Amino acid sequence: MTKKQHIIRVVELFAGVGGFRIGLEGASDAYETIWNNQWEPSTKHQDASLVYKARFGSKGHSNKDINLVKTSEIPNHDLLVGGFPCQDYSVAASLSKSGGIEGRKGVLWWQIYRILDEKGEKRPPYIFFENVDRLLNSPATQRGRDFAIILASLADLGYIVEWRIINAADYGMPQRRRRTYIVGYHKNTIVAQKIEQIEDWVKFDGVMAKAFEFRTKPNSVSVFNIGGSIKEVSDNFNKGRKESPFGNAGMMINRNVYSVDAEAVYDGPRQTLGGNLVDENLVPEDFFINEEELPKWQYEKGAKKIKRVSKEGYEYTFSEGGMAFPDYLDQPSRTIITGEGGAAPSRFKHVIKTKSGRYRRLLPIELERMNMFPDNHTLHPEVTDGRRAFLMGNALVCGIVEQIGKSLYQFIYDEAPVSSRPIFKNREAEPMLDLGLFTDDKKELVINRPKKQHKLDPTRHLLIGLVKKDNENYFLIEEPTKIYYTGKTKNFPSTVAINKLYYFMPYIKEKGIRDLYLIRIVRIGSKAEIHPNSNDEEPRLVFELEYIQSLSEYVKIKLNKYWYKDTLLGRIFNKT
Repeated sequence: MTKKQHIIRVVELFAGVGGFRIGLEGASDAYETIWNNQWEPSTKHQDASLVYKARFGSKGHSNKDINLVKTSEIPNHDLLVGGFPCQDYSVAASLSKSGGIEGRKGVLWWQIYRILDEKGEKRPPYIFFENVDRLLNSPATQRGRDFAIILASLADLGYIVEWRIINAADYGMPQRRRRTYIVGYHKNTIVAQKIEQIEDWVKFDGVMAKAFEFRTKPNSVSVFNIGGSIKEVSDNFNKGRKESPFGNAGMMINRNVYSVDAEAVYDGPRQTLGGNLVDENLVPEDFFINEEELPKWQYEKGAKKIKRVSKEGYEYTFSEGGMAFPDYLDQPSRTIITGEGGAAPSRFKHVIKTKSGRYRRLLPIELERMNMFPDNHTLHPEVTDGRRAFLMGNALVCGIVEQIGKSLYQFIYDEAPVSSRPIFKNREAEPMLDLGLFTDDKKELVINRPKKQHKLDPTRHLLIGLVKKDNENYFLIEEPTKIYYTGKTKNFPSTVAINKLYYFMPYIKEKGIRDLYLIRIVRIGSKAEIHPNSNDEEPRLVFELEYIQSLSEYVKIKLNKYWYKDTLLGRIFNKT
């Protein structure tokens, strides 16, 4: 194996499910994440940490409150990255109610500062952060103060900083998601030495400008200095003014700021919501919206004016405009929010109309595609579909990180980056399961506890699976327990909600379905468990089953072309 010529050691804070890591690894093999931290406060179930470890391994992973992590525990590194928590600036809440950098999670910025400060001469030469676009205008009472504090803090540590607010869809990516991206390099670095004119660097020559071309909006230049101590910046910056002095593109050197308002320039291929969807035949039944629920969704999406009364007793009219229903398939998706999951009607959740005319919600795999994550990146036996949607609502668009990572690499090494893990732009309409998504120490993917007296639950997921000819007699013999193995996993749809499966019915060709089983365990196994003489050790999904009851006669059911159907028990029993 050829030894890498360059290595950029990365530490990832507030890692989520690893969006920065995916983007940087997609940019260049030089980026190596050596340590990462993900901790979600106020929750026992650390979903993001579970996913991160499942995808990247436990080595160097910290699932501990960053406030309690000593700087000495963090290895020295070349690049510090992180999407530091942004709930206090989120567009989901009124700006006037956001606590800004002094809010409950805004204070976590000071953990980044603490680590950089305490590293001293060994602090990383490069930094790369992400936050919501509202950061540049926060808080409402003192526009731009929070960002000024961040820039002044970094300047005092010796960093030169540039930033851009980027809407991923403006550059051909599949989601309309506006976020602030911040890149910094210490004044002693090779990148800093390449800066000649701050104006030219922002507009044409810099890391951001090379990654995402733009044109400057007329009369938008803003030049100023952030003076005083951090306390004075906090107390006085832009006080009494209604607008932030920060444009959506800019740079800070020694607290001197140059910024403009940027307008995207892009003429390349564009991804759409429709181009990232899964074939309708592979969609589990519970993602479809039934006719009784459809009017509720139409109401939520529609324009409305509602009389309301405030806490003080004043009557006012709440109004909101209508939204596209269903969502446009020939455009990028709307911004994914943390509340995207769940079947309850919502104004903000995506709804699409299928070729058959039915309406449905987006699958977790489709939400991942909108953020340019690998298919089923968040698939984990212990993480629900609702939580998978929440994780994508908190994530960034990996393609943005990839482009900035490429640009930064070129500035450091003066050569084009090469990656063996680029982000895939074209997605399969019929994605198949990859057992590599499951770690070796998680052999049992689903465990359902059998009961002595089982009461049928029509809301539970039922998998119907074809029984191959060489296995039919085995399933026709009456026995209380059975083992069913899937075909080779490259022919098993990855959209099947494995962690929600509860029942199983074998499909006998030319007969249909009849016998109902409880799925006791789903695990990874092989065909050789049932047919030792086959010597077929190729990994497959194996279902350990317990017989419950039988229908009075066989019922014909339409399966997808891979001979599976993920549905709800009630839908089958309603047909019999």
